[in-house]
Amino acid sequence: MSNLGDSTVSRRGFAKAATVGSFAVLSAKTGKAQENGETLKVGLLGCGGRGRGAAKNHLDGCENVKLVAMADIFEDKLKSAKVWLERIKDPKVASKVDIDPDKCFVGVDAYKKILETDIDILIHATTPYVRPTHIEAAVKAGKHIFTEKPAATDTYGINQFIAASQEAEKKKLCIVAGTQRRHQKSYVDTIKKIQDGEIGDVLSARAYWCGSLPFVHERKDDWSDLEDRLRNWYAHCWVCGDNIVEQHVHNLDIINWVMGGPPKSVFASGGRAWRPSTEAMGDHWDHFSCDYEYEGGQHMMSMSRHWTRTEPGKKRVSSDGGVFEEVTGTKGVSNCRDMGKDNQDPYVQEHMDLVAAIRVDAPYINEGVRVAESTFTAILGRDSAYTGRKLSYAKHLKANDRLTPEKLDFDADYPIRPFPVPGF
Repeated sequence: MSNLGDSTVSRRGFAKAATVGSFAVLSAKTGKAQENGETLKVGLLGCGGRGRGAAKNHLDGCENVKLVAMADIFEDKLKSAKVWLERIKDPKVASKVDIDPDKCFVGVDAYKKILETDIDILIHATTPYVRPTHIEAAVKAGKHIFTEKPAATDTYGINQFIAASQEAEKKKLCIVAGTQRRHQKSYVDTIKKIQDGEIGDVLSARAYWCGSLPFVHERKDDWSDLEDRLRNWYAHCWVCGDNIVEQHVHNLDIINWVMGGPPKSVFASGGRAWRPSTEAMGDHWDHFSCDYEYEGGQHMMSMSRHWTRTEPGKKRVSSDGGVFEEVTGTKGVSNCRDMGKDNQDPYVQEHMDLVAAIRVDAPYINEGVRVAESTFTAILGRDSAYTGRKLSYAKHLKANDRLTPEKLDFDADYPIRPFPVPGF
């Protein structure tokens, strides 16, 4: 079970000690990370909007770092992100961008090539389906990691990701995940107070992610099956995990944090009410309702919905419901951030926390298992809804089901599966 508490300080109890191996940059100096003189070299794998945003967040918050390498499966994505990063006007960020054209890699095996460079930190922001394989390779290559969420799209990938995270811990390689609320002071302070009894014993919780469809990319004539599946990635379960996994993981992670770990079971339902049956809409459902039960007997009502509604005489607007977390205790109710105050952009803070740990100016940090637990919480809810069955966390994790193809080939066929119907 993952450890909890202040996201800037791991509760694993590791002493301040330099990382083993070839990382001479990991100084045993005291003081702030920004005062350490060595430059950490950073590589970006996955150059879409979230990838270049994460790179900017890293460069904005951390001193003595330099972005030196990039990789993506698509050349146009890499080129666009490279130009965007190199044209940032903020001198604080621009001075840390020094991307050598010889360290720009494209293609299915681009991840292998960037890991062969001398980068110290890998920012991983590809689409979710391939994250376990890439994180496993990054740990083997001895890189510290910032990885976006979710950890995987299937049970097989979750087990692979957990094993890689555990190996990283043995090597004292740091991992920070893109569940940025864990690094947001209002959440950190409030959840500590909840766990200390501020609202009494926790009785129940709610977690919602109800919004509109993020994007749809129509297939172009020259796209192969694989190119379409990866460019229109939000439409395909093996690439994205469905909306409950890709986005609702944030809210589920907060409730797991409050509860001290993942749930023991779930019973869920859902369906495909709004999404039309077109190739561009893939095999996703558009709504999930999950009743999670935790070890202490508490229940969480989870609702995840992505559709667009139209009111008479109006343009399409996002669905009602909102995005939030709520915990009810014997002495009160909390939205999990109402007893603290923010002091930094959490998207920046998470990178600052990673670099501080790498430089040994903060305790060792490894969020790999924790983000895998929250991702699997979402997968558990999805699979319960897909099948119409109540599922056990422990038992389903052992099933090791796999959705992702073992091999990626632009000349191969990747048919869209029929969207799931419970009982069939």
